[in-house]
Amino acid sequence: MEEQRLNASGIPIQACHQPGDGVAPVPEMPGHFPFTRGVQADMYRGRLWTMRQYAGFSTAAESNRRYKYLLSQGVTGLSVAFDLPTQIGYDSDHPMAEGEVGKVGVAIDSLHDMATLFDGIRLDEVSTSMTINATAHILLALYVAQAKRQGADLSRLSGTIQNDILKEYAARGTYIYPPRPSMRIITDIFEWCSRELPRWNTISISGYHIREAGSTAVEEVAFTLSNGRAYVKAAMERGLDINVFGKRLSFFFNAHNDIFAEAAKFRAARRMWAAIMRSMGATDPRAMMLRFHTQTGGSTLTAQQPLNNIARVTLQGLSAVLGGTQSLHTNGYDEALGLPTEEAARIALRTQQIIAHESGAPDTADPLAGSYYVEYLTDETERRAVELMDRIEAMGGAVSAVEQGFIQEQIASSAYRHQQEVERGERIIVGVNQFLSAEHSAIPVMRIDDGVRQVQTGQLQAIRDGRDAVAVEAALLRIRNAATGTENLMPQVLHAVERSCTLGEISDVLREVFGEFRG
Repeated sequence: MEEQRLNASGIPIQACHQPGDGVAPVPEMPGHFPFTRGVQADMYRGRLWTMRQYAGFSTAAESNRRYKYLLSQGVTGLSVAFDLPTQIGYDSDHPMAEGEVGKVGVAIDSLHDMATLFDGIRLDEVSTSMTINATAHILLALYVAQAKRQGADLSRLSGTIQNDILKEYAARGTYIYPPRPSMRIITDIFEWCSRELPRWNTISISGYHIREAGSTAVEEVAFTLSNGRAYVKAAMERGLDINVFGKRLSFFFNAHNDIFAEAAKFRAARRMWAAIMRSMGATDPRAMMLRFHTQTGGSTLTAQQPLNNIARVTLQGLSAVLGGTQSLHTNGYDEALGLPTEEAARIALRTQQIIAHESGAPDTADPLAGSYYVEYLTDETERRAVELMDRIEAMGGAVSAVEQGFIQEQIASSAYRHQQEVERGERIIVGVNQFLSAEHSAIPVMRIDDGVRQVQTGQLQAIRDGRDAVAVEAALLRIRNAATGTENLMPQVLHAVERSCTLGEISDVLREVFGEFRG
């Protein structure tokens, strides 16, 4: 008798799926509730997904050169990576920043850096995604301040800040403040953007890093949508209209190699989110749509035989398109070794363009619909994810589940189980535990000069020497007063960055008011 086969989420896979293996699909058209088949009636026939390339390294000037290169190669949206000091609220000259400035992203300390980062790029003519969480309010304020300098109409600014702090506690670790004051900052952003930046996506609720930390696809959906529900509840408690802010929520998912499981995951997530939003009071169909960005799986890339990663990224990008993504980033083949070189970034972009123009995948909406196998996987992913979400709700919701360590423990357990399967050879990773090669490819690796910190420190000192110290102190006091009370923080943060207050100075004021999370 054939041994039972399970996919990576533990879902049983039959040798041949037939009618009756899952719930018979209800006749449904794309663009209609519950959006299983996509959020647009014609999907990519009307407009292709936004092709983004995640980039940012060294100084703002270096990153600006890469952005201009990517735009010249056909990228239709920018995606900014920030270095670790920027992510956790330290200026480049802070002792905690030593050895990390410009290494995994671009260093942004002040409005001067933001102006350099987007020099020659009109912010009202490009969509920008910023992977930033604990300091999202500051980076958004810097972006808006630079747009104002350019004379941009703020109502035309489009893009996304990740701004998803719950997954930082559960999976990634770049948090600063405890969960509840962090949730207050996020709802301040929701409220302010609803008035000032009507086209801006105020949060990208992220399953990507949950999956990178080792979760299964089912857990990625369950934990991400649980976090999403927590953000919606917080916004509604603030008095915001779910039919207004619901349209500005977006999601960020991972894509791994199992094309069918990944496409089914995206289909299930859309259906689940539509039901959640309706149950919470949404009546506008656009507020029930799960719109999402996808990035191919960084954790699936191997340092061994790195050119194999081109095939992996192709499979992953195709799964995202088959699953109906709204925007996509494809990883460079060399990212298990270092930041992507210009060549690797170009090949990653060309991979998307080949999928778009040569694969046939975008020619019809939801091309996998009706497949016995895919419909079964969609139903099973939903059923198992709903069960997990019900457990989280019974604990008091996502914030309580994070505070109790439940989500972290589930992810760690899945990561350990996966690693055991790889080590036992039960899960084959080509070039790692099977099909090894004694030959080593000479892949060029991008290195960041440690002198970046010296450059940033010199600029910081010049900014501090040349600014109005009285205006800076007054601006920081205004932030302190707003944080101590209930006033929305965003107007005061914008006021501060326009007076040359630095990211670290603003973060330190809030550290003093809110404290730091030591999870």
